[in-house]
Amino acid sequence: MVSYSIDLSFDLGKHYFLIPVLTERPFPIRVEPMFETKDISILDLEEEDFDTVLASDISFTGQIKFSEPFMIKGTMKGTIDATSDLVVDTSAVVVADIVADRVLVRGKVQGNIDAKRIVFVASSGSVTGDISSAEVALEPGCSFSGKCTMTR
Repeated sequence: MVSYSIDLSFDLGKHYFLIPVLTERPFPIRVEPMFETKDISILDLEEEDFDTVLASDISFTGQIKFSEPFMIKGTMKGTIDATSDLVVDTSAVVVADIVADRVLVRGKVQGNIDAKRIVFVASSGSVTGDISSAEVALEPGCSFSGKCTMTR
């Protein structure tokens, strides 16, 4: 007998899956993701998935604009204006107002975040500022000080 486990962080989509459970005959079940699959995938992004990374030994002051996924591992002060995804990694410190499509905070952000689809603050993350987005997820253990506005 084969046993399977499902990790909902994978891109499951909205499909039917055949999963053998305690029998040799599979039966269909429907798996519904917690967020749209496009929002789940941001949680699994690692440094090698990005074309552009602000490295941990870089300190940047100014304005950053981008249209492809961007990761910050260093220090950034200023403003961020994006039409794509932003990941603030565990060691990163960002003092900026952020506009992006999706934002994952694993490090520290001081400033307002305005995301079109989702802001996810991981347990290692800290946000001091207001968050505005269609979806907001605050993982247990994270730090958040500010106002949260859910937009449609």
